[in-house]
Amino acid sequence: MRLKSLDVLEFDKIVSKVENEAVSDLGQEKARALQPQTDFATVEFQMNETDEISQMYNKLRLPSLTGITKISPFIRRAEIGGVLNVAELNNIKRLIQVQNQFKTFYFNMLEDDEDVIHYPILHERMRQLPVLTDLYHTIHEKCDAHELYDSASYKLQGIRSRISSINQRIRQHLDKVVKSHSNQKKLSDSIVTVRNDRNVIPVKAEYRQDFKGIVHDQSSSGQTLYIEPSSIVEMNNQISRLRNDEAVEVERILTELTAEVAQVAEDCLTSETIMGQIDFLVAKARYAHKIKATKPEFTKDRSIYLPKAFHPLLDQETVVPNTIEFIDDIETVIITGPNTGGKTVTLKTLGLIIIMAQSGLLIPTLDGSKLGVFENVYCDIGDEQSIEQSLSTFSSHMKNIVSILEEATPNSLILFDELGAGTDPSEGAALAMSILDYVKDIGSLVMATTHYPELKAYSYSREGVMNASVEFDVNTLSPTYKLLMGVPGRSNAFDISKKLGLGMRIISKAKTMIGQDEQEINHMIASLEKNSKRVENQRIELDRLLREAQSTHDELTHQYNKFKNQEKHMMAEAQDKANQKIKTATREADEILKELREMRDQKGADVKEHELIDKKKALEDQYEEKSIKKDVKKKKWDAIRVGDEVKVLTYGQKGSVIELVDSEEAVVQMGIIKMKLPLKDLEKTKKEKPQPQRMVKRHNRQNVKMELDLRGYRYEEALVELDQYLDQAVLSNYEQVYIIHGKGTGALQKGVQKHLKRHKSVSSYRNGMPSEGGFGVTVAQLK
Repeated sequence: MRLKSLDVLEFDKIVSKVENEAVSDLGQEKARALQPQTDFATVEFQMNETDEISQMYNKLRLPSLTGITKISPFIRRAEIGGVLNVAELNNIKRLIQVQNQFKTFYFNMLEDDEDVIHYPILHERMRQLPVLTDLYHTIHEKCDAHELYDSASYKLQGIRSRISSINQRIRQHLDKVVKSHSNQKKLSDSIVTVRNDRNVIPVKAEYRQDFKGIVHDQSSSGQTLYIEPSSIVEMNNQISRLRNDEAVEVERILTELTAEVAQVAEDCLTSETIMGQIDFLVAKARYAHKIKATKPEFTKDRSIYLPKAFHPLLDQETVVPNTIEFIDDIETVIITGPNTGGKTVTLKTLGLIIIMAQSGLLIPTLDGSKLGVFENVYCDIGDEQSIEQSLSTFSSHMKNIVSILEEATPNSLILFDELGAGTDPSEGAALAMSILDYVKDIGSLVMATTHYPELKAYSYSREGVMNASVEFDVNTLSPTYKLLMGVPGRSNAFDISKKLGLGMRIISKAKTMIGQDEQEINHMIASLEKNSKRVENQRIELDRLLREAQSTHDELTHQYNKFKNQEKHMMAEAQDKANQKIKTATREADEILKELREMRDQKGADVKEHELIDKKKALEDQYEEKSIKKDVKKKKWDAIRVGDEVKVLTYGQKGSVIELVDSEEAVVQMGIIKMKLPLKDLEKTKKEKPQPQRMVKRHNRQNVKMELDLRGYRYEEALVELDQYLDQAVLSNYEQVYIIHGKGTGALQKGVQKHLKRHKSVSSYRNGMPSEGGFGVTVAQLK
């Protein structure tokens, strides 16, 4: 992209604003390198990447990226055998910490959202982030904010402990010296201080002979000497030696940590690259949020549609947004209108928005914008008079235009401000039309502003050329800064003169001089202005409604698909649960049948075998089919009549025939559902008749007591006895029974209650009341 165009369009100010939104030097460096791209795939990828982060930024609270910094110099130094200091290791640790926080945030967000991945580019970056948790913990365990922890190694801990102990002894000794009553007048101050890493005391110069030791320093006046007493010299020497040992041990530990960093050097660099890019993208998202920017749609053709676009560097409270577009086969747009009416701002807005979009920045327009991808944006805007080169304004502009025409291609956008100005009006207008014809032959898109009335008629004699104008309010005698696409600018001289008080006689005479055709053209333009504003407002409202309708349709489709998936899942889950319950009930029924058969054989209970089998069969018939529809063949070909109980083979469900439609179909009631089904899918079953309940005779009820005493039993024997007793209690129709287990160690009590908890005949249990035996008794409530 042409650097001169970037300067003219003030793209550097946009870059600066994005840079200010970044929180790390990594993000700021990427922002400073921001440049528009010309490859379609690259431009589209950059925009999608920015849009993903912007969506997250607008909906969620992103984790902080504060603290990450450039670590590649440290990594490279570690790779060549250098030793990193604590501050550098902490920078690496902080990058890993921020990476892990953002990664955790992202995957937690995916777990909360059952939809498909909305952020494919970011998702791939999260997958590329390396696992550096071990390195993080190693650095975290050995380094605080400024130095190594004492616990970084046993040796370091021992050295620092000895230094602390000796320092304490030195302090105690010196405290006695400075606090001695006899030394008060000999010392400048009753404190212990440090000079040259040695503990010293401040002694007045005249009492130097009273203190044996080494003078390390003196005050600027020479009145105070800082003396290290002889009694602590050796202890200070010990500290010096220990400090050297400490430095050696610290160097050894840092060397080990640096070696660990070197082992994962490439992973660290990958983390730096990805997290720096994320900070850069978040910076773009923040800036987009501030200017209320949106994502454009890129097209393969050279289309431009920017609904309600505005210049991002102007005050959003006062700026007037305008719709800028090149519709159908339009390649050239000529804007006419008064000075300071907003023509130049319109050119800069168009050029800057295209550069922003091709740099991966969201653009300041309403939703629904469309843009092609241009190889270059050329600008001839502003007063480029050059004193040094002795060039006039016209010459300077013409030199710039010549270079533009030499470089322009069919996939270029050219912006001309006041084309042909600065010379004779007739020659300037002719030159402007000739230049526009030349550019049209090249095939570039052009937007030009002009004062020449001859260019108003230019579009009517050329295909692919459209007029536009900036509106002027005659009542306030000021521009409205509104752009009217498709409408040429009209002269307001008569209206303005009338507003300012010029006599009607003069104005009327002037109107007769310009001719009837000119007046009719002005009336036509005024009508066009009115219709253009109405159509534009309707179009923007229509676009908004279409986007809302599409969004609503997409959301409803999504929710419907989600509902159908949930319904299918819940149906399958409900069937599984029901079948599980039936299986459990069937197993319990088998146990009951077994017990009843044993009781019948042993005690003569009046229970018929076929009745037991029928009851079990009725339970098994409740089993739900796994699949709703089955491909099954009919086994019975009995005649189907109204009122018959039937089995619907394809659905595996039972129902009742309530109507015969014809010889081939019948209406079947299945629960709350009525369905018209073919007779070949129905199989007649026996109609269930209510069976009278048969009473099982109980014998020897008087021999079953309401309490069971388990005291003295072993654990296994007690549970067997408990099982037999509960069966007899159920047959005796007892509602509750008392299990006496005693207190003891509590083991038998826990075993009994655990057995009661899962017994099929027990609904609940509790500890006995004081009057019932307290904790030595458990009261069981039977079903």
